[in-house]
Amino acid sequence: MGLKNSRTTLRLRSGQAPDTGDTEESHGLLYNGLDFMTELSTISELALSLRRKDVSPVEITRNCLTRIEKLNPTLNAFITVTAQSALAEARTAEAEILRGEWRGPLHGVPVALKDLIDTAGVRTTAASALHKDRVPTHDAEVVRRLRQAGAVIVGKNNLHEFAYGGSSLVSYFGEVHNPWDAGRIAGGSSGGSAATVVARLAYAAIGTDTAGSIREPAALCGCVGLKPTYGRVSSRGVIPLSSSLDHVGPLAATVADTAIVLLAIAGYDAADITSVNVPVEDYVSATGEGATGLRVGVPRKYFFDDLDSEVAAAMEHALRGIQSLGAGIREVRFGENEVPTDRTLQAAESYAYHAENVARSSDLYQAETLRRIRSGEKVSAPEYIQRRRELEEARRSIRAVFADVDVLVTPTMPMPAPAIADLKANPDALRPAELRLLRNTRPFNVWGLPSISVPCGFTQSGLPIGLQIAGPHWREDLVLRVAHAYEQATAWHKRRCPV
Repeated sequence: MGLKNSRTTLRLRSGQAPDTGDTEESHGLLYNGLDFMTELSTISELALSLRRKDVSPVEITRNCLTRIEKLNPTLNAFITVTAQSALAEARTAEAEILRGEWRGPLHGVPVALKDLIDTAGVRTTAASALHKDRVPTHDAEVVRRLRQAGAVIVGKNNLHEFAYGGSSLVSYFGEVHNPWDAGRIAGGSSGGSAATVVARLAYAAIGTDTAGSIREPAALCGCVGLKPTYGRVSSRGVIPLSSSLDHVGPLAATVADTAIVLLAIAGYDAADITSVNVPVEDYVSATGEGATGLRVGVPRKYFFDDLDSEVAAAMEHALRGIQSLGAGIREVRFGENEVPTDRTLQAAESYAYHAENVARSSDLYQAETLRRIRSGEKVSAPEYIQRRRELEEARRSIRAVFADVDVLVTPTMPMPAPAIADLKANPDALRPAELRLLRNTRPFNVWGLPSISVPCGFTQSGLPIGLQIAGPHWREDLVLRVAHAYEQATAWHKRRCPV
């Protein structure tokens, strides 16, 4: 049995596909001349068509590669594009699906990876000259799980060098640009991953989050980004920034798509000392349960301070929307010093990882990255131990908040994406701007709580605004449930980036 019209070639609206070595006879599908990334814009929609054999993974992949070829010169979202191996994976997926061996909703779906996640035989650079030719011999555990699910890896995304920043302006391979406005930052450190999803260069991307590096770019670029509970997704094979705070998670166009990817990558990894053996829920089913009866906590002090006026207005509108879904809204008050802001632990762990290379090859780091890494050089062992103790205490004490509420809701970012020119004109303003952007996301890394950013509006100039929803440890299902209910009650996720 073959694919429908399997001997004809897809006519892509976005232009000619790159030379892939395929012939018209070997692969192809005429699907009414449409651009897949427009008409089949979500994993959920694409998976259904793939399983029914209405479309080919090869043509889906070729379409993504064509869009990358067209848009990456502007966005700089990819460091490495794995066109040939992606097409080989797509051909394998097509053959499996034709034999009735469908692996699930990621089978044959193009996905991208932040370029500090190891891929066997493909360079993994961390956006640094230090690793510009580094080629791992093994896949990271998260990559192994994606391959097991049948995903097609189309390339490695640009990022803030070694993930040490929230702008993705500091990279050996150049800065990442926001798809909504190329003059704005995409956020960081997973800036290339967010830009990839929003510009429809792939259907999902995997990022990392140490202080907000999945949720910040998701909010600034207008997609969904989820940081799972600390220990939920293996970080083995991922170049660390701060092992006590690093989280691996998905970015996608919708909450349902995010749930699909999370379900594929979550789970215990006995070889990862940070992984925790807690059962994985059916996140996909959880998205359909609605928000009725849930208690939504709003911590206004700290998290709502000093908001951009358009962000503040969007937040109030979002809260009214959540309440209209049948959820109860109540204020949550954190006491003085109960919201963690100290960065000593991150600084110490980052320096410990990089110390040998800094001593040997400091010239291969970007100057700003080197400055940040060296900020942890003088952290003493007693101070580090004390900060680790405080981390564990914070992760225990935050549980008490959820005796009275089911989830917490805050703005993801206090402001929209800054202009690249403004930050480059005044280099001293870069780190303060990043720290302000990461203000609302960082505490959830310390607490280790699952938290998600979903679109909740746009500024008058057309820049996305994000809503952050966080839940108790291991309750990604609750977070996804509220996020999906809100998303489906609004139209923000339907607004397409013009690129």
